[in-house]
Amino acid sequence: MTDTATRTLETIDIQRLMQSLPHRYPFLLVDKILECDGDNSGIGIKNVTFNEPQFQGHFPSTPVMPGVLLIEGMAQTAGALCVNAAKDLKPKLVYFMTINNVKFRKPVIPGDRVEYHMTKMTRRKNMWWYSGIAKVDGVVVCEAEISAMLILEDAAKT
Repeated sequence: MTDTATRTLETIDIQRLMQSLPHRYPFLLVDKILECDGDNSGIGIKNVTFNEPQFQGHFPSTPVMPGVLLIEGMAQTAGALCVNAAKDLKPKLVYFMTINNVKFRKPVIPGDRVEYHMTKMTRRKNMWWYSGIAKVDGVVVCEAEISAMLILEDAAKT
């Protein structure tokens, strides 16, 4: 492809996410991935709604999405990018391995649409490292560096 050629970015819908990740409701924290460029980058989308179970206890009078769930949404976005780009490796599972340099900037509340902007930093064999920022309405609410590891079919049999 030449420098002037237009690259087509992919969308990963909920059905494909559910084929890629083992997570299910209420722990599937990504609704869709936009602008997916292989395993290089993508934007995971999470529509935050009041009827999600975490808001019954965190906090009922002032619901705030727990920060760990924002990080998990980033990890799920990165994991789905890895799995969808590594079909030749026949991934069986994807594991969240490390988290570094986390910063929470602003609360996320019901009604927000979170965008997980994930960019690959590096890859070695079956491990990927990503830098991510979560945004609501263009404002950064969280940032982190994470890594994911794919468990391959052959390794899962042993």
